[in-house]
Amino acid sequence: MTPDPGNELEAEGVLNPGSGHTPDGTLYLLPRLVARGNVSRVGIAKVVLADGVPVAVEREGVVLAPDAGWERGTATAGTEDPRVTWVEALGLHVMSYVAYGPMGPRPALTVSADLRDWRRLGPLHFVYQPELDLDLNLFPNKDVVIFPEPVPGPDGEPSFALLHRPMWDLSWVREGEGVHLPAGVTDERPGIWISYVSVADVTADIANLVNQHTSTLVAMPVHEFEELKIGAGPAPIRVPEGWLLVHHGVRGVLAKGSDQQQGVNYAAGAMILDAANPARVLARTSEPILAPQTEAETSGTVPNVVFPTAIEEVDGVHYVFYGMADSNIGVARLDRFDPIAPESAG
Repeated sequence: MTPDPGNELEAEGVLNPGSGHTPDGTLYLLPRLVARGNVSRVGIAKVVLADGVPVAVEREGVVLAPDAGWERGTATAGTEDPRVTWVEALGLHVMSYVAYGPMGPRPALTVSADLRDWRRLGPLHFVYQPELDLDLNLFPNKDVVIFPEPVPGPDGEPSFALLHRPMWDLSWVREGEGVHLPAGVTDERPGIWISYVSVADVTADIANLVNQHTSTLVAMPVHEFEELKIGAGPAPIRVPEGWLLVHHGVRGVLAKGSDQQQGVNYAAGAMILDAANPARVLARTSEPILAPQTEAETSGTVPNVVFPTAIEEVDGVHYVFYGMADSNIGVARLDRFDPIAPESAG
C-alpha cells in the first residue's frame, strides 16, 4: 500500500497497519493514515489476494479519527499505529493504538465486532505499584498489543494481558524534566513490559479492559540490532513452544524527549514467551529476521525502517504486514524452520 496522491489524509504516508477478518471472512488492513502536520487516522482497506498472496488493497474509508480530547494535540496528533487482536473470549476485535494528544503519546483501547464501528474504552490506566514506586500513568507509552486469549496472571488467575513500552524520559511532555526510573530499574532504554487484568473483571464490564494491574518487565535490548530500544510488534501468536512475539529493535541515535531519529535502523526480531508465564522469555533471535533492504525500506520519511504490526494467516501461510520507512506498507512471508534432528544431519 502506498499513499494515494489525491487523498489529503495520506499526504505524509500510509504505514504500520492493524489487521483482521470481518464476519464474512474477508481480510482487511487498518492502516495508519498520516495527513499534513503529522495528524494520524486509522483507515480500513480490503486486502486483495492473488493466488493466496496479499498483493494490493482497496480503500474503504476511515474508522478512527482523533475525535476525543486525549487524541488531539496542537502539533503532532491523532490515532497512531493500531494493533488489532481478535479476542475469541470477548467476541470482539480489540484495537490498541497510540493516542497522541496534549500529554504526548498515550496508549488507548477501542473494540469492534466488525472492524468498522469502534467503541472507545479510553486510555489505559495502570495501578500504582508502591514496591517499585511505579506509576506508569506518568510516562509516555507505545507499542501496546493484547494477547488473543487469557493467560495466567501473576497470581495464577486467568487474565487478559498486554505488552507495552513505557519511556522514562519525561522531556516528552515537560521540557527539561529528564529521566525518572522506577525503583530497581537501572537501564533507561525502553523495553517491553507486560500488564494484566483479570478475566472476571472484564467479563463483569468490558470497560475494565483498560484498568491494568501488576506490571512487570519482560525484555530489554540485548543484541546489536536492538541496542537503542525494543518494542512489541504484532499481537503474539500461539505456537507449540509458547507465544511467538515478533518485535522491533532499533539501533542508531535518537534525540532525547522526541521521535526525531538520526541515522537509526529499525529491524524485526522474534521471541518465544512462556505460555505458563508470558513475562518470561524462553528464547530470542540474536539477528534480525527482517531488516531494511529494498528501496522502499531504505528511503522514505524515516529511512531504514521495517516496523511489523500485523500477522495474518492465509491458506495456511503466515504473512507479516509492516511499515516501510514510515511511508508505505509491505508484506513478508513468515515461515517456520524446524531444527534438523542430529541423526538426519549429513
